[in-house]
Amino acid sequence: MALVLNEEQRLLRDTAKDFLGKHAPVAALRQLRDAHDPIGYSPELWQQMAEMGWASIILPEAYGGLDFGFLGLGVVLEECGRTLAASPLFATAVVGASALLLGGNEEQKHALLPCVADGSLTLALALEETHHHNPTFITTTAKIQSEHFVLNGSKCFVLDGHSADKLIVVVRTGGTERSTAGLTLLLVDRDTPGVNCRRTLMADSRNAANFRFDNVVVPAENVLGAINQGWSILEPVLDRGRVAIAAEMMGSALEAFERTVTYLKEREQFGALIGSFQALQHRAAHMQADIELCRSVVLQALSTVDDAPHQLPPLASLAKAKLNELAKLVTNEAVQMHGGIGVTDALEIGFFLKRARVAMQIFGDTGYHKDRYATLSGY
Repeated sequence: MALVLNEEQRLLRDTAKDFLGKHAPVAALRQLRDAHDPIGYSPELWQQMAEMGWASIILPEAYGGLDFGFLGLGVVLEECGRTLAASPLFATAVVGASALLLGGNEEQKHALLPCVADGSLTLALALEETHHHNPTFITTTAKIQSEHFVLNGSKCFVLDGHSADKLIVVVRTGGTERSTAGLTLLLVDRDTPGVNCRRTLMADSRNAANFRFDNVVVPAENVLGAINQGWSILEPVLDRGRVAIAAEMMGSALEAFERTVTYLKEREQFGALIGSFQALQHRAAHMQADIELCRSVVLQALSTVDDAPHQLPPLASLAKAKLNELAKLVTNEAVQMHGGIGVTDALEIGFFLKRARVAMQIFGDTGYHKDRYATLSGY
């Protein structure tokens, strides 16, 4: 597979860069944070994104989508990472849409995916139950009663959960609490009686929420896929999410690196530009080398989603592990090279450090994915 963008993908990237630079710069995230915005993103901006086709990039034409492929979505997410754009794009158009595509029946797809495509429906995956990514540790239960389920349990770190119209809740309908067997995915309206939502204020201003489900009644037809077979849907959905968030992290790392190089060329100390100091040049070269390596890893993983999905699990873990390490390295170096002002709120560079720390935990940290990659490789 070619690790370069074609002409259409480059055009999409340039369009996204121009749009986000004008309508969703880092200053917009600062404004949302300072105003304590109850949604955490601009609904008008999200509607504009949907009108540009971003919410429907991976959706087939039969459901109102562009069918442009995951690599196309990846270049948009990379540009979103550059400006730290606040939107439900990841939660809805990547994770939620993938769950419907891979697990939904035709009736569910035709009813919901066109609404995702036009921006009128937002989704969120309610998975995590601990402070560390552990997708098989599920204690939230769904008991079958007549023609419906009764949910009880809690979820944490639900990205864009407080504003989502529907939740995709991972529940246990069988098996032990750490088993892949017995998992089921259920569509739950956020305003269903018994669904209690509490928004969490993240250090990086990313939108997330915690949920409590108290005897929540969900119709049986809201199951995605088959009862007790949810893992076969959840695992590829998570891998798609891991690749997508890696693409976003790639954009954040690139932006932080480029801002730092610009600063090195402008800041004077001891009568000389600090970019002339050999020690800082070596550190910048180290970052540049890692960025180029990670760029290839992300492009390969994005291409694999559409071209060779059976090869996705190890590549998704490789991409997430490498981008976790890159984001940590680049944002640490960026703040240090900016000096004391780098950790203050006066400069935007600190926003990238905070975003990296949260993104590193989404769908698995470095240790989780190194272990998973080794296991998938037979070690």
